[in-house]
Amino acid sequence: MRSLLFIPGDDEKKLAKGVGCGADALILDLEDAVSAARKTAARAITAQYVAATRALTTRPLLYVRVNALQTPYWEDDLAGIMASRPDGLLLPKACSGGDVHTLSIALNHAEERAGVDRGATRIIAIATEVPVSLLQMHSYVGSSSRLEGLSWGAEDLSGVLGAKHNRETDGTWTSPYQLARNLCLFTAAAANAQPIDTVFVDLRDTAGLRVETQLAARDGFTAKMAIHPAQVPVINELFTPTAEEIGLAQEIVQLFAQNPGAGVLAHRGQMVDRAHVVRAERILVRAKSAITSQTPG
Repeated sequence: MRSLLFIPGDDEKKLAKGVGCGADALILDLEDAVSAARKTAARAITAQYVAATRALTTRPLLYVRVNALQTPYWEDDLAGIMASRPDGLLLPKACSGGDVHTLSIALNHAEERAGVDRGATRIIAIATEVPVSLLQMHSYVGSSSRLEGLSWGAEDLSGVLGAKHNRETDGTWTSPYQLARNLCLFTAAAANAQPIDTVFVDLRDTAGLRVETQLAARDGFTAKMAIHPAQVPVINELFTPTAEEIGLAQEIVQLFAQNPGAGVLAHRGQMVDRAHVVRAERILVRAKSAITSQTPG
């Protein structure tokens, strides 16, 4: 996954445009985008959409953002949508890896009731929306075999902290949110989960989106969440390895394949070692994934 687009789970007009927007994954939102009065209707609309979209020849991955475990809604979310077989769930406001574990156990039972293969439903957790989570990021490591990715959030976190702003005047994150971002990246790597960058909320600032996405890709994030279809092409472009990056990666992999006993080699006038091979192999995996970004129905 490179791009994950949020769509309100009760907005049939926006849902109808989801498959054709080019996003690798759609996040059908039952949480913030849906009022309490609309939760029941949103579950039904979302379930119908997931079932219909799964029948397509090719399609984006389908994730459902359920409500936080601290609310009275999330169990009804599972009951309402699991029979449609979403590819995964997005867990908001996770307090620790314990919340991921709790959701995973609940999914065991929900999958059994829905006739879904056990473990088929993946989990992406938003790990920085509440301060207590930042104090125990290590707990996400080993929390569940279902954990597919970790993302971070600045908007909810800034609300809890009472911050006046979460960005500097030049658009960069202020110090608390840089910390949250970096902890998400490190924890995802430790947990062998995909690191997913947070949303860029200024829909008019395409240049700002491009800069932020470039920085995320530079630092090791492999995907970014989007809040509008217009953001998807930029995100896909910048998380797809370039021809130059692919060529360089292929050269490094081939060099070490030809010299299996070597620990360090020279390549284009620079020293390369096994760490460079690991990075090169990851680039090639991402390049292949970008080509096959649509999932069979």
